[in-house]
Amino acid sequence: MSQQSKLRHSRQQWKHKAKERAEQNRYLRKELERIRQERDCAKQALKEANKHLRQKEARPATRKAQRVWLALTLFARARISFRAVSRVLRVLAHWLGIGKAPCPQTVINWVMRLSIVRMQSVRLLQGVARHLIPFTNGLIWMIDTSITLGTGKLLSVLAIDAHHYQLAGVALGFQHVHCIAVSVSPSWTGAHLADLLERVIAVVGRPAAYLKDGGSELKRAVDVLSERGLGSPVIDDISHAVANMLKRRYEKHPQFSTFLSACGRVSSRLTHTVLACLTPPKVHTTARFMNVHRLVRWADRVLDLSPAGRAKAGSVLAKLRTCLDDLPACRTLIRQFRDDAVALLACQKILKTRGLSHDTLTACEPLLDTMASVRVRQEFSRYLHHQLETAKRLGLDDAGLPISSDPIESLFGLTKQHGVGPVKDANRMALRIPALCGLPTPEEAQQVLAVSVARQREFTAQFTSLTQQRREVLGPPERLESLDRTQGTPHVELLPSPKKRSHCQKITNISTGCENPYGPRLACLDDLLLLENAAPPCMKETALAF
Repeated sequence: MSQQSKLRHSRQQWKHKAKERAEQNRYLRKELERIRQERDCAKQALKEANKHLRQKEARPATRKAQRVWLALTLFARARISFRAVSRVLRVLAHWLGIGKAPCPQTVINWVMRLSIVRMQSVRLLQGVARHLIPFTNGLIWMIDTSITLGTGKLLSVLAIDAHHYQLAGVALGFQHVHCIAVSVSPSWTGAHLADLLERVIAVVGRPAAYLKDGGSELKRAVDVLSERGLGSPVIDDISHAVANMLKRRYEKHPQFSTFLSACGRVSSRLTHTVLACLTPPKVHTTARFMNVHRLVRWADRVLDLSPAGRAKAGSVLAKLRTCLDDLPACRTLIRQFRDDAVALLACQKILKTRGLSHDTLTACEPLLDTMASVRVRQEFSRYLHHQLETAKRLGLDDAGLPISSDPIESLFGLTKQHGVGPVKDANRMALRIPALCGLPTPEEAQQVLAVSVARQREFTAQFTSLTQQRREVLGPPERLESLDRTQGTPHVELLPSPKKRSHCQKITNISTGCENPYGPRLACLDDLLLLENAAPPCMKETALAF
C-alpha cells in the first residue's frame, strides 16, 4: 500500500473515531444536562416538602394557640361560664378547624395562666402621655374592696390611662382597664392598704391619681401615702358621691320610711295576682341609695296609672288601688326625689361617657337647674368644681377626667356570679380578676401555652379554697376540727414583681419641700416636656394597648 493510501486510510479512521467521540460526548452532555435538571427539580421538591412538613408540624401548635385565644375570648368578652365555653367550642370545632374542644377544667387552667401572664407584664404598664404628668406613670388607679364568703376581704387595684377619653372617646369598660394588684386579707386598714400600695408603687411607679369611693379605709390609706411622700391627687367616684348626697337629703325625710314600708307591702300584695307585672324592683338594704331611684321611678309610673276619680267596682284599676297601700300619701316625696334623680342621672351619663371637663360641666349646668332640691343642687355643683380643680392639676380639664369607678364595681359583681360557682370564695375570685380585665390577644394565648404546670401549681398551692375545705369536711365528722388548723393558711396576693429586685425593692423619695409636689401643670399638648430617665432602672416606657 502506498504512502498516500495509508494516509488516506488513517484519516478515515480518525474521522470515524472523532464522530464516535462526538456522538458519545454529545450524549454525555445531554445526560448531564438532564441529570442537572432532575437534580434541581429534586432540590426544589425537597425544599417544598420540608416547607410543608414544617408547616404541618407547626399547625397543631398554631391551632392550639387559636383554640386557647378563642376560649379566653369567650370567657372574658362573651362572659359565659367554663362549661358553656367548652360546649360552644365543641359545637364549632369542626367548622372552625380547631381540633378537639377543651374540657371545662382545661379552660379554668387557661384562665389562671392568663392571670399569671398578665401579672408578670404589669411592670411594663405606662401611660401614653406620661410626660404631661411628671414623676408619675401616667395612670389612674381605681381602688376598692369587696366582702365575700368566708374570712377574706378582696382588694383590687385597676389602672387606666389618665388620657383615656382623649384616646378612646368612650366610657370606661373592662377592655380599657388593667389589673395591677389583687390581694385577699381578713381585714383592710388604712395602714395595711398603704403598705400594699407602696409595694406596688416600688415596681410600677407612682400613679397620677387615685380613683376611689368614700370608704374610710381607702381615704386613710391615701393620707398615709401622702405622709410618706408618695401622695397623688384623689378623685371621688361620682356614683357614690351622688348616693351620699341623696342619703343626706332624704334619709331623714318624714315620708321616706313610710315610702319604703309601703313599697314592701305593695310588693307582697301584687306578687301572686294578675298585677304581678307591676311589682316594684328589689333594692338591697346595703348601699340602698345607689339604686333607690329605680324604686322612686317605679312608684311615680305606678301612681300615674291611677288618675283622680272613682274606679269601676271589680275593675283592674280598683284592684290596683287596693294594693297601693300608703303609696299615694308619699306623692310629694316621690316627685321631689324623681326630679333630683333624673337630673343627677343625666349628668352622670354625660360625665361617665365624656369625662369631667369644662365642656361637660357646661353641658350639666342646664340639668342642675331642673333639680327640685336646692341643697342637693348646690352640693353636687361644689363636688363638680372640686373635681375640676383636680383635673386642672393633672392637665385634664380639657381632655376629660375619669371620675367613675364603675369598672371595678362591675368587676366584683361579675366575679361573684361568674366563674366561681355557688361558693363565693375570695381566693378563687382573686385568681380570675386579671383575666377579666382587658381583651385577650393571640400573643397572650402563646404565652399561656408557655406557662408550665409547675408554675401554675406554685401560683395556686399557697392557699386553700372554701370549695376544697367543703369537700374535705363533708365526710367523717372528725375532719371538722381541721378547719381551725387551716385558719392560718395565707390568702392570695397577686402583686407585680420587679425584673431586678435589688434595684426596685426600696423607694427613693423625692423631696416634697417644693410648693407643688406634683410637678408643673402642662395644659397644652403642643409643647411637650420630655423627662428622660425619670423612671426606676427596671422600667421602660410603653403605651397602653386599647
